[in-house]
Amino acid sequence: MKRMMKMIGVLLFVAGVLSPLYAGGGKDSSSAGTVTLVMGSWRADDVAQMNNLLAEYKKIKPNVTIQFRPTNPPDYNATLRLQLDGGTGPDLMYARSYAPGQELFNAGYFADCSDIPGVKQNFSAANLAPWQMPDGKMFAVPFAAVSHAVYYNKTIFQKEGLSIPQTWEEFLTLCGTLAAKGYTPLANGVADEWDILEVFYLGMLPNFVGGGTERAAYESGAKKLNDANFVASFQAMADAARYLPKGFESVTYNDSQALFNTQQAVMFMDGSWTAGVYDGAPFEWGLFAMPAPSGRATLITFHPDMAITYNKATKYPQECRDFLTWLASPEGAAVASKALPVGFFPMISAPIKLDDPHANEFLALNNGRDTDARFVWPKFLDLYAPMNQAVIKVLKGEQTPQQAANDMETAAAGMR
Repeated sequence: MKRMMKMIGVLLFVAGVLSPLYAGGGKDSSSAGTVTLVMGSWRADDVAQMNNLLAEYKKIKPNVTIQFRPTNPPDYNATLRLQLDGGTGPDLMYARSYAPGQELFNAGYFADCSDIPGVKQNFSAANLAPWQMPDGKMFAVPFAAVSHAVYYNKTIFQKEGLSIPQTWEEFLTLCGTLAAKGYTPLANGVADEWDILEVFYLGMLPNFVGGGTERAAYESGAKKLNDANFVASFQAMADAARYLPKGFESVTYNDSQALFNTQQAVMFMDGSWTAGVYDGAPFEWGLFAMPAPSGRATLITFHPDMAITYNKATKYPQECRDFLTWLASPEGAAVASKALPVGFFPMISAPIKLDDPHANEFLALNNGRDTDARFVWPKFLDLYAPMNQAVIKVLKGEQTPQQAANDMETAAAGMR
């Protein structure tokens, strides 16, 4: 008897040790019929907001608890893949757009979300495309997009009698005027590398090479990444380099935010997700679209950033589908819009009213303008790293715009 009791004790101990290793949901032993789901994400900064969203859902489904367990953003892809490979993946999870998400669907990890009620009806074709397979199947429900624009210090603009530029040429003139008055025109640096590509170069690139239709022509090879328009985009970076902070090579992304927030720099080309950083800033600030060269239309990089899907191996597919159905409804999207951090925008077609004035200012930049995803995401994601280095080399004067464009076309040719 003692031996049996000892064996039971060992088994209970082992079960207690192993159970936390499973990242998925399970039954709550204290309440029959209650289900606990786990949601994985790379948005480690959004714990409070997502917990508020999930608390609202629990009011609708009191028997379902969803635990938000984010991963450090740079580690998310690798960590999620390890979890899924090992059978410990979350029940619900954030899905990257385009190729990274398609890869996990093809591997059998992401469930088919095509028949989730509301998905095909409540989102535009453009907003479905980033999470859609070539055969039309959906591997996630679109959740939020981000935008790109120039943050500017209204107080300094008013003091100096400056106006928002309407063309790229006027933008460079504005930068020159600010520099002549002793200001640092732009806060952007290159120490963290990713931000100068994602938020600056890819934010302004459609102004030089065009939107989605033209992007597709570059992807197919009908247009080359070393044509005159692409060379002009790199030349634009070379022209902007003189207006970056002194020693921009060692300026990090956080440094750039601080330079703008402390009024040491007048403008900052950045993403909408930064808007909340400047709450309570001791000056007035606003936004304007990075303008296109004279004679060209100004476009906005409005990037499909995140969607939510469910694990094909979850023990609770119906509970997962119920949550995604709610998220794909106007009612769910309205709740999500209030829970999302400032600068993340619902992608549903239903009209959504945002409370934050700067969030509405970002969205207003889309009015009357074409929008597109970041250039490399749909088909050229392997071009990300070489393009990043090309931008930095051009800024540092280590490569000419023509050389940078030639390198991009050589790299792209191997991806077509």
